Amino acid sequence: MQKLILVFLFCCFSLAGFSQNADSTWFVNNYTKKEIYIAMRDGVKLFTSFYIPNDNTEKHPFLITRTPYSCGPYGEDKFTAIWYSYKMAYAKEHYIFVTQDVRGRYMSEGLYEDVRPFNKNKKGMEIDEASDTYDAVDWMVKNIANNNGNAGVMGTSYPGFYSTQAALSGHPAIKAVSPQAPVTDWFIGDDFHHKGVFFQMDAFSFYPTFGKPHPAPTQNYGSGFSTPVKDGYEFYLRAGNLKNLSNLIGDSIKFWHDMMLHPNYDAWWQARNARVGLYNVKPAMLWVGGLFDAEDCWGAWNSFKATDKQSAQTNNKIVMGPWYHGQWSREGSFLGNVQFESNTSEYYQKNIEIPFFQYYLKGKGSVNEIKKANIFFTGENQWKTFDSWPATTIENKKLYIGANETLSFSEKPLLKPSFYEYVSDPTKPVPYTEDVHDDRTREYMTDDQRFAARRTDVLSFEMDVLKEDLTLAGPVIANLLTSISTTDADFVVKLIDVFPDDFVYPAGSKGIGKNYPMGGYQMLVRGEIMRGKFRNSFEKPVPFSPNKPTNVSFELPDIAHTFKKGHRLMIQIQSSWFPLADRNPQKFLDIYKADESDFQKATIRIFNGSNGTYFTLPVLKK
Repeated sequence: MQKLILVFLFCCFSLAGFSQNADSTWFVNNYTKKEIYIAMRDGVKLFTSFYIPNDNTEKHPFLITRTPYSCGPYGEDKFTAIWYSYKMAYAKEHYIFVTQDVRGRYMSEGLYEDVRPFNKNKKGMEIDEASDTYDAVDWMVKNIANNNGNAGVMGTSYPGFYSTQAALSGHPAIKAVSPQAPVTDWFIGDDFHHKGVFFQMDAFSFYPTFGKPHPAPTQNYGSGFSTPVKDGYEFYLRAGNLKNLSNLIGDSIKFWHDMMLHPNYDAWWQARNARVGLYNVKPAMLWVGGLFDAEDCWGAWNSFKATDKQSAQTNNKIVMGPWYHGQWSREGSFLGNVQFESNTSEYYQKNIEIPFFQYYLKGKGSVNEIKKANIFFTGENQWKTFDSWPATTIENKKLYIGANETLSFSEKPLLKPSFYEYVSDPTKPVPYTEDVHDDRTREYMTDDQRFAARRTDVLSFEMDVLKEDLTLAGPVIANLLTSISTTDADFVVKLIDVFPDDFVYPAGSKGIGKNYPMGGYQMLVRGEIMRGKFRNSFEKPVPFSPNKPTNVSFELPDIAHTFKKGHRLMIQIQSSWFPLADRNPQKFLDIYKADESDFQKATIRIFNGSNGTYFTLPVLKK
C-alpha cells in the first residue's frame, strides 16, 4: 500500500532552485525555516521542522502534523512546496507550519511502534503518542517567538492516527484537531484487515519499505520489495499462502510478523484501536474521510461516532466527500469513470476546513455553516448537512431476495423458501477488479462490476427500475442466511448502482474514462468482506457445521448515495475478493499458518424467503 504523504510533502526545492511562480517567491520571502530537536519527558528527542512567518504585526497559531513518513526535505535552506497546495491559504494568514518525525521514524530518536497504544494512566516517564504531542506543543508555545498560544493538528492516513492521539493529549493550547482518513482499527476496518480478513495486497506493498528497522535516525528508508510478476492477481496466486508471503518479506519486518501472531481480535489488537481513548476530548474535532477511500474508509465514520457516544460534550463534526484516499487535497470532480459534477475538494477546503481552523485558532469568521455532519451524496451529486449521523430522518428498511434473482422491499416475498448456490474455488478466486495491475488501485471503489456479474461464483440480485429516487444514508447491514459445505468461508457483499442503458455524462465533463461505455454501468457504491468464522465474535472464532443453515450478519461502512429514478439497485454476493483480500482455505484453522493443501472448494448456499437473507438499508426520508 502506498500511503499518501499529503501534508507539506508535495515537492521539495532548495532556496536556490525552487520553481519560480508568484506564490513560491512570496512564501520563501515571507517564511523562515528552522529545524529543531525537541526533548520529550523521557529524554528522547524528536526532529521538528518549522516554517515561521516573518510577519511581526500579530501573533500566529501553529498548524501541526506529526508523521511517520518524514518531515523532509531536510535542511533549513530546503522548503517544501506549500505553494502548490491549498495550504497557501494558511500561509497567507501567517500560520506557523510544523511537521515532526514521530518517535523512532526518520530523523527522530527513540523506538518506533506501529499504532502505539494510548495509555490513559501514564506515570512518570511513561510515554505514548498523546504525551509526545503534549511535550512537543508545550515546548513550542514556550519557545517559538510570536505565537498566539493556539495550536491546530491535522494529518491524513497514518498522520490522521497521530492527530487523533493529539486530541487525547490534554494540552490546553490544542484548540482544534482534524484527523483525516485516520488509521483507527487495523483489524476491523482500516488498511490491513476488514472484518478479520487480511488485506494482503496493501500490507505486502507497504511494509517491506515502511517496516524496515532503523535503529538510528536516517533521512532515507530505501526501496521495498519488487514483485517479479507485474500482474498482482498472478503474483499472489503463485505465492500460495500467507506463510510464503512471510518468507518473501523476510525476518526483519516486525509488525508484519506481529500480525501473523495475532489472527484474532485479541488484547493486542484491542489496545491498538484508537477509539479506546476518545473520552473527555477537549479540542474541537473535524473528522474527514472519503466515501471511496480504499485504505481508511472506516476510521473517520467510526471515530466520529465513538466521540459522539463517549465524549458527548465535545464539539464534534464530520465531513465525508466522494473521494479516494486524501483526494480532498487534490482535484475532486471525479474518481475513475464516475463523475461528481463539481470540484468537491475545493468546496471542502474553502467552506469547511479553512474556516474551521481560522475560527478556532485565530478567532476569525464563523463555523455556523459547518454542521454536525457534512456529507456529499453521490448519484445526485449534492452536499447535505445533518444535525446527527446517522440522520434521524432515516428509516431502516429490509430488502429481501426474491425469485429470479430479484430484490424487493416486500415483507413477504412471493416465493417458497429456497436458495441460490455457487461453488467458491480458491484456485480461481473472484478478482476485485477487471484490469491487470501490479499495485492495488484506488479506483476499484467505484469500478464497473459487470465483469463480476458474468462469473458463475458471483450471485447478482437486482431491484426493478426505480420509479423515484432512493437515497441511502448510513451503514448497510447484510443479514445472510447461508450454508457452506466446509467449515469456514468469506462473504463479500457489494451494493451497486446500475445505470440506465442509455446513460452518458454531459459533454465536457471531467473524468479519466471519458470514452468508457457508461450505459448499463454497474457502479460499486460499497463493498465489504466478512470472515465467516468471526460471525459471532472477532475474539473467538467458531467453525461452521457443514451444510447447516447459519446466520452471518455484518455491517458495511456507511454510504451516502442516491439511486436515481431510472437506475436499479443491485447486490452481489461472492466468497473471494482477490488479491485485495487473502484467500480463505474454506477450512477452519489459523489462516496465517495454512498450507496449500488446506485450500478446498466450498459449495455456498444463500437462502431466500421471508425468514431468509435480507439487507437492512438506511433509507433517507423525503
